[in-house]
Amino acid sequence: MGFENGKILGFGCMRMPLLDRKNQASFDYTQIEAMFDAFIEQGFTYFDTAYTYHAFQSECAVKKALVERYPRDTYELATKLYLSKFKTKEEMEALFNEQLEKCGVEFFDYYLLHNMGQRVYKKCVDTDAFHFIKEKKEAGKAKNVGMSFHDSPELLEEILEKYADCLDFVQLQVNYVDMDQANVQSRKCLAVAQKYNLPVVVMEPCKGGTLVNVPEEAKKLMEEFNPDTSIASWALRFAASQPGVVRVLSGMGDMNQVMDNCSTFTDFQPINEEEQKVIDQVIEIINSKTAVPCTACEYCTAGCPKNIAIPQYFAAYNSIMRTSKGFSSQLVYYNNTVLNNHGRASECIECGKCEQACPQHLPIRQYLKDVAMKFEGMKKV
Repeated sequence: MGFENGKILGFGCMRMPLLDRKNQASFDYTQIEAMFDAFIEQGFTYFDTAYTYHAFQSECAVKKALVERYPRDTYELATKLYLSKFKTKEEMEALFNEQLEKCGVEFFDYYLLHNMGQRVYKKCVDTDAFHFIKEKKEAGKAKNVGMSFHDSPELLEEILEKYADCLDFVQLQVNYVDMDQANVQSRKCLAVAQKYNLPVVVMEPCKGGTLVNVPEEAKKLMEEFNPDTSIASWALRFAASQPGVVRVLSGMGDMNQVMDNCSTFTDFQPINEEEQKVIDQVIEIINSKTAVPCTACEYCTAGCPKNIAIPQYFAAYNSIMRTSKGFSSQLVYYNNTVLNNHGRASECIECGKCEQACPQHLPIRQYLKDVAMKFEGMKKV
């Protein structure tokens, strides 16, 4: 079994710095390489990418910034099988080999079935995807295999009851806001993983930045309790303190985030009882002020026929819903995003592709109507 390295923090390669925000493949390699170097210099080794990240180019960027610059035994590389890409086992094989080539490695330390949920589970059963990754482990092409899961604890139970023997770990969305949220239910999913003795890798510990940019009232509570730690460290430590957790992924976008996150885990201290009381108060504040629980993963945008910048619009909408200030600046941001060749929220044709792709199972079409009403003066239908 893997995860022998005691360093809990993992580098999520989903939100790497870019030269042009409109081009997800315009990697700022100078900055990325410096960030990777700092991460490794402080004793951390786990890098997590996926076939789909950064407009399908994240694996190539990891190859250039990491694989081609470091000996193979100095880092751990995780990537994921794109479950929407294949229809047959032969296509799975071709995709796996393509990923090896894109990453420039002969094996993966961790290989996952990506974004597992009800929509793709049947396909995985029909194509025997669980045994496919198990065979890759047996062949030495993947040292550890698992799945990233975005669905109900009931479905997780159903899957693990049948396929736990094919998996070494599960990757779950865990953060202090989502522990008991109906659309995520992190607490129950963690319990299911424990039942089957599967270690947990945590994704979205800061909920796409939501738990970094908390409301001022929540920020004040945290800073008064401990002025010497960052807001992000609360979320990261909470996730790492949950039972069965062996890695916590953070999608770091600049050097300050790398240094802060590494500092949090260099001498990791679990959340204590008094800190948990503060977090409980913060949860109440955030829940009262968050209109759209979007994590900005951007899975929803790939198939949008109107090229609507869904996560960006939701972030702007949440920002003005949390405070009475800042509407003018967010309206300017919204209009500028439209001018950069993105469709308006009101241009949604309600095809539903976004909701099919959303790991959070959000009613995106309805939320877009709310956004349109707020920023465009549209009437709510």
